[in-house]
Amino acid sequence: MAPQKKSAKKPSARAKKAAGVGRAKFPRHSVTAALRIPRAILEQNAGKACTPDEAAAFLGLATAKGPFAVEVSSSIKYGFLERPQSGQIQPTALAKKILRPQAASDEIDGYREAVLKAPDLSEVYRHYRGENLPDDQFLMNTVVETYHVPPESFPEFKQVLLESLESAQLTAKHGDKIRVLDSASEDKLAQGQSDRLKRLGKTTSISATDTCFVMQPFAAPLGDYYDKIYRPAIEKAGLRPVRADADIFGTGKIMDQVWSGINAARVLVAELTSRNPNVFYELGLAHALRKPVVLVSAREEDVPFDLQHIRVIYYDVSDPFWGTKLIEKVAENVLSALQNPEEAVFQGSSRTT
Repeated sequence: MAPQKKSAKKPSARAKKAAGVGRAKFPRHSVTAALRIPRAILEQNAGKACTPDEAAAFLGLATAKGPFAVEVSSSIKYGFLERPQSGQIQPTALAKKILRPQAASDEIDGYREAVLKAPDLSEVYRHYRGENLPDDQFLMNTVVETYHVPPESFPEFKQVLLESLESAQLTAKHGDKIRVLDSASEDKLAQGQSDRLKRLGKTTSISATDTCFVMQPFAAPLGDYYDKIYRPAIEKAGLRPVRADADIFGTGKIMDQVWSGINAARVLVAELTSRNPNVFYELGLAHALRKPVVLVSAREEDVPFDLQHIRVIYYDVSDPFWGTKLIEKVAENVLSALQNPEEAVFQGSSRTT
């Protein structure tokens, strides 16, 4: 008798998850494209609940399966469609806010709310808000490794992300870079992004003796940011802030103490605004020691070209909420630098002679 062939086992759900199969949670349509079905129901069915087949017919489609079902899923992920009961869909108040605005700001506010609801898109937006998006390789590393988007889905994810952020007016061009804007009001900032900070804190190992060394000019107004911004931000992240002039300068050689402070710190913060030579010298020491550094600047031109591959927080003092936003963002990036130091460590090119 010929030996029986063993039937191939289907991979388990756990195996699929480990292999990265089926993990793409993000909506497969941009925030504007995902409004097509809600708009059709509003225009042709007065916004009342209907079956997916009826909704497909409104758009002249023969079936509600396949691509249409994926589009329904995208609309639900943005919060544009809901299921009032099994087998039915209807536009939400959020969809109506955008499609039938009653105030000048309703459309943009609605798009922003939708982006913040969308799985993966919302997390990547919060990760990079106030920063320039990095080059594709670095962006893909973060999207795949931190937010678990399958590598093969990255091109699609990037397209959906950029189109959606542009529709929500959450990006701005800065030369050849795309800046992700932080649009949160003070109330929303305190409510939503503190939760993100808590999640980062739970997954980061910090001891009571861990320090964060702050490199910044001492003269006002930048020198005042230590007590107003950096000290509360670092304490919010759970570390002990240290600044050379106030905390470790005393008798003895000043540079020895600066070196000791930098060497002892788990992570550092550098205020690059004004291109202060002392700050740049200390930054060079930190890079020589391969320390993760959170870079901060009010002006892009103050960031040296060879540091622009490292994440940089940009702030705008004309924003009435800039201080609150910057405290939260610095705290997050301090924790992120501890979790993913490769994003905050200078990668100098090796030279051969």
